[in-house]
Amino acid sequence: MLTTTIEPHRQGKSLRVARLGTGPPLICLHGYPDNLQIWSELAPALSASHQVIAFDWPGMGYSEVWPGGATPEHQAERLLNLLDDWQLERVSLLALDMGGQPALTFAAKYPERTGSLVIMNSLVIPDEPTSWEITLLRKFGWNRFLLRWFPRAVFHRAVRSFLPREFRLPPEIRADFWNAFRRPEVRSFVSKMCAGYQGRLPLLPKFYGQIQAPTLILWAEHDGHFPPSHAVQLHQQVQSSELRIIPGGRHWMPLYRSGELEGIIASFLTRHEMAKEEC
Repeated sequence: MLTTTIEPHRQGKSLRVARLGTGPPLICLHGYPDNLQIWSELAPALSASHQVIAFDWPGMGYSEVWPGGATPEHQAERLLNLLDDWQLERVSLLALDMGGQPALTFAAKYPERTGSLVIMNSLVIPDEPTSWEITLLRKFGWNRFLLRWFPRAVFHRAVRSFLPREFRLPPEIRADFWNAFRRPEVRSFVSKMCAGYQGRLPLLPKFYGQIQAPTLILWAEHDGHFPPSHAVQLHQQVQSSELRIIPGGRHWMPLYRSGELEGIIASFLTRHEMAKEEC
C-alpha cells in the first residue's frame, strides 16, 4: 500500500496524494473503480529514478469533488491546476484506463508542460471494438443505473475481468478500492464522468496528431475491455510514439506485472530525459 496524505487544494477541497522518490517528476493517473493504490506496486519501483506522485482524481477515491464538468478536457484542466499548485513546470505522465484520455488531451493542449507520456489500456479510439459490457454501456447509457443500484456487482465484475484468475487482489488494496467506490458521491461523479467521456470520445482523436511528447503506448495483450487494436490505432495517430504489447497482460497489469513494467517504463523515460539534456 502507498502511504498517502490529504492535501487542501482548489476552494479548500481535499485531495489524497502519495509521493515517493526524487528526480524528474512522474504523475500517475488512475481510472475506475480503482484509485491511486493501483500504482502500489509500480510506483515504489519507479521512485528509484523519479519523483513519483499519484493522486485520487477529484471526485474519486478519497478526494473531494471539484466544481465543473467531467470530460477529458475538464480532467486535463484539473491536472494543470494541480501542477501549478505543486509548482511543477514540466512532468511526465503515466496513465491507465480513464486516466489515458485526459493525459493525451493534456499533452496536446500543454506541450510545454509535458515531458514524456505513457498510456496503458484506455478507451481511446471511438470506432474500435470493446468488450460486450462496455459496448452495451456506451450504447444504452446504463452506467448511471448500474452504478447507483448495483455498485458491488460492478466492482466485482471489474476485479474478475481486470486480473488473471490466478492472481488474488491483496485484501488491503481491495478494501481501499471498494470503500472508496461504494461512496455515493464517488459513484455519482463516475456516472457523470462516463457520460462526459462518451460524449467527447469521437472528438478526442483530433488531439492525437498534436502531441509532441515522446509517447509509449503500453498495452495488455489480453485486455478484456480495450483490445490492442486501440493501441495500434493510437500508435498510428500519435507522432513519435512507440508501441509495446505485454504478452499475457490483463487490464490491471500494474498490480501484478510491476517488475516487468518498471523496466520498460523507466528505460523509456530515462532515454528521452537524457536526449532532452543533450539538446
